[in-house]
Amino acid sequence: MKEQQVIKAYEQAKERYAAIGIDTDKVMEQLQNFHLSMHCWQADDVKGFEVQAGALSGGIQSTGNYPGAARNIDELRADVLKAKSLIPGTHRLNLHEIYGDFQGKVVDRDEVTVDYFKSWIDWGKANDTKLDFNSTSFSHPKSGNLSLSNPDKGIRDFWIEHTKRCRDIADEMGKAQGDPCILNVWVHDGCKDVSVNHFLYRSLLKDSLDKIFAEDKKHMKDCIEGKVFGIGLESFTVGSHDFYTAYAAKNGKIPTIDTGHYHPAEIPADKVSALLNFVPELMLHVSRPIRWDSDHVTIMDDNTLELFAEIVRAGALERVHYGLDYFDGAMNRVGAYVTGSRAAQKCMLRAMLEPREQMSKYELEDKHFEVLALFEEAKAMPWGAVYDMFCLKNNVPVGQEFIDVIQKYEAEVTSKR
Repeated sequence: MKEQQVIKAYEQAKERYAAIGIDTDKVMEQLQNFHLSMHCWQADDVKGFEVQAGALSGGIQSTGNYPGAARNIDELRADVLKAKSLIPGTHRLNLHEIYGDFQGKVVDRDEVTVDYFKSWIDWGKANDTKLDFNSTSFSHPKSGNLSLSNPDKGIRDFWIEHTKRCRDIADEMGKAQGDPCILNVWVHDGCKDVSVNHFLYRSLLKDSLDKIFAEDKKHMKDCIEGKVFGIGLESFTVGSHDFYTAYAAKNGKIPTIDTGHYHPAEIPADKVSALLNFVPELMLHVSRPIRWDSDHVTIMDDNTLELFAEIVRAGALERVHYGLDYFDGAMNRVGAYVTGSRAAQKCMLRAMLEPREQMSKYELEDKHFEVLALFEEAKAMPWGAVYDMFCLKNNVPVGQEFIDVIQKYEAEVTSKR
């Protein structure tokens, strides 16, 4: 799209929004500070770089066999940078522990140290990319059905030590980058069929978490992530939403809202205002569940629009961390990164452009027709012209122009792997 066309359309949109009290220049400044935490595991279908890596387990599945997945740390970094070059703004990278720079050495998960992530820290500094982190309890001989809640003390202690070391690594990352590293703890623990030891498993999980979080860290923040169920563990989930909500509220931890981890009839957006009354911050893992936790690429759907709208309405932009969490192996993976990231940005932009002050005034005056009417009219406002201008200001392709760039990268790079 020609630059003058983008500018002309934006000037018209700016006038339209000004008429309803929205300053689009100010909104773009806000959007510039909206930093997504891109997930490294989209690039290689959650395989990681462990020498002793086995098949995916613990409820983790990546479907599809589109060619060109990253096979090593250099290819993954190249794909991430290509994706970042097509997404306006400045964004973070979220690493799982299995993506360490192990350089051919067998390193078990209770032995991992920051030494295996120093090259990541250097890479982040060199590429203006702050890092976040995750412990990895799945796809390991000691994963089984239970990790931090396992009655076997030896297995439980193994995963406690692993998670403690992940906190140490996250703390070093945060210190090096001068910004807190967000560490997410999710474990798949559960039962496939009828079980009678729910209280035991949850007591053990609570005790494990207490041990893991016993030492305060200055340069990282702890998140805990619940789930309804896991594949192969359908009957019972130890780390349910109730469990982690209670733990987070009592211990000042950050709950993670993963949009794929709820019942299909639940609305994750409604959790925002409820939780923020009791916890300091929230972490998001944004994906697109289709009937279950299928982790399809994020799009501008109703659930994501409402999720970001609730954050803006609550005045909580600075209290929420924004991570993506999908892994689709059925399409060009760099394209999946860019499409999902830009969709999330568009959802946030639309939330920021909502005439919420007028809508709130109407609602408090019991004028519900007016709220609904303005809500509907906002959908047809020229928000797309504002996003195009945001892309232009950030020197990235406008509209669908990024498709050609990704196709060229595929022809020259990923198709030759």
